[in-house]
Amino acid sequence: MMFQRHRRLRSSESMRALVRETYLHKEDLIYPIFFVEGEKVKKEVASMPGVFQLSLDYLEEEMRSIVELGIRSVIVFGVPDHKDEEGTSAFEQNGIVQRAIQRIKAGFPELTVIADTCLCQYTTHGHCGVVRGNEIANDESLALLAKTAVSQAEAGADIIAPSNMMDGFVIAIRTALDEAGFAHIPIMSYAVKYSSSFYGPFRDAAHGAPQFGDRKTYQMDPANRLEALREAESDIAEGADFLIVKPALSYLDIIRELKDRYPLPLVAYNVSGEYSMMKAASQNGWIDEKGAVMEALTGMKRAGADLIITYHAKDVARWLSE
Repeated sequence: MMFQRHRRLRSSESMRALVRETYLHKEDLIYPIFFVEGEKVKKEVASMPGVFQLSLDYLEEEMRSIVELGIRSVIVFGVPDHKDEEGTSAFEQNGIVQRAIQRIKAGFPELTVIADTCLCQYTTHGHCGVVRGNEIANDESLALLAKTAVSQAEAGADIIAPSNMMDGFVIAIRTALDEAGFAHIPIMSYAVKYSSSFYGPFRDAAHGAPQFGDRKTYQMDPANRLEALREAESDIAEGADFLIVKPALSYLDIIRELKDRYPLPLVAYNVSGEYSMMKAASQNGWIDEKGAVMEALTGMKRAGADLIITYHAKDVARWLSE
């Protein structure tokens, strides 16, 4: 009786390493950081163990630890002390994100700094655009998002990452950047962002929960696949340089399909709820944290992700050094 002896290639660690198809590297990791106003603030996010809101006096210490771990890219989120209906602190020259970017680039120029470009944590209503009545005013929001992107580029951001899911946000930001002299700054578009149940802990960290309704009129229905292709195609046509799929673990099929169709670098966002579930399970002894996290992130790479935004980045970088 003839049958295939697949186990021959699994017989030892060295043999398994010899034929391993997918690898996770430190260069694949993008670490999210939350900066807040004030001094001597290092507050752990209750729903995200190991993740902190930091005031700028902790910036140098945090960045040094990131560089020493071999992480090369960060994405910056800001928690302002002032909010209004139009999120004007998002594009203030002296805003929290703008100051954080300036300091990072001054002290750690080797880091790639990505600026999250949205309005939700800067508005009193917590939505990602301008609210008129109970509606999110798409076209009116674009002007504010473009203004925010330009202010972040002026501060020194290497990449602009708009996460608002307004129609036309890529072309609006691309046009504004080009006109302001930033034609060289790429856009990492949150092209495929689902209205997910896995965002809760992030909203604790960024203080960006909507104060009424939800975001289902602008974020995507989790049941939809073809819509993801339409969103990606329109962002590519408008000038996107990277595509993000958010969340990651429930959307590995979308990551694979986009990778097979489009030649742009593809980013998986391993979101806060996915992170917190891993942390909670490991703290309760239900899973091996290192094994489960590495398996999940390797799965994102195998699905087609080139880069991964993940709150696990510092732990993963340590594990990869072992």
